[in-house]
Amino acid sequence: MADEKDIIERDEFKGNKMLRIKRTEDDKYPFQFGKNKAKLIVRNFEEIKKFAEEED
Repeated sequence: MADEKDIIERDEFKGNKMLRIKRTEDDKYPFQFGKNKAKLIVRNFEEIKKFAEEED
């Protein structure tokens, strides 16, 4: 569930599809990944979610 201010863009790099997630339009360091990493994230989503929800 993306924050309302998050910006999600689809792009291509060297012929490969990419997804870019920015916190703001001016985000200098967006989170970006291709299909293989997207599949890895989806496969491990529950563990990533647990990690994100852990107390610091």
